[in-house]
Amino acid sequence: MTTFVLIHGAQDGAWSWHLVEAVLREHGHGVVAVDLPSEDDRATWNEYADAVVEAIGDRTDLVVVGHSLGGFTAPLVAERAGADLIVFVAGMIPRPGESANEWWTGTGFTELVRAPGEGEGEEAQFYHDVPPELAAEAQRRVRIQQETPMEHPWPLERWPSIPSRVLIGRDDRFMPEEWSRRVAKARLGVEADAIDGGHCLPLSRPREVADRLERYAAAVQGR
Repeated sequence: MTTFVLIHGAQDGAWSWHLVEAVLREHGHGVVAVDLPSEDDRATWNEYADAVVEAIGDRTDLVVVGHSLGGFTAPLVAERAGADLIVFVAGMIPRPGESANEWWTGTGFTELVRAPGEGEGEEAQFYHDVPPELAAEAQRRVRIQQETPMEHPWPLERWPSIPSRVLIGRDDRFMPEEWSRRVAKARLGVEADAIDGGHCLPLSRPREVADRLERYAAAVQGR
């Protein structure tokens, strides 16, 4: 069966994937989900990828999934581990040589949507469709996200020759659907798939996310 490598976003940890992980394991798949070294002010994208690749070990039949800022780490891991597929779940899609700080302008996010942190409060922006108790637990588990990797250019010189898919939320208040579709088309040449839900799809729609991941894997791995 497939091993799904689940990479969390900014201020999150592996826990943010626990509901999706449970469904995938229930269906017989392997799962790798680790806390990135986001609290380490010395860690760059390479150290983030190191942590995930070490956890993968000698596993094969890999689908690497990045949520939100995890999109910057996912392609690095996929290339180094020889993955079959990269999936962005409400994910930031980088370009070679672009830093995460430059991404906001490079994608048109700042001009067309809003600057990060502006507008509604964090709970309404990110957790509006997450069950209240689960949202409270997620906020209790918030981790420090150091700025160090944000300032460094994304290290790949070219995009990996690995198929990519993009899954977005129709109700995402942080990365709106139509804008996300434009970015996916411009950067990867793919049409994004949308499901109901906001930015934190792994918490608000875990079964739907797991179902999509399984279908993507089956299509690319010939099952």
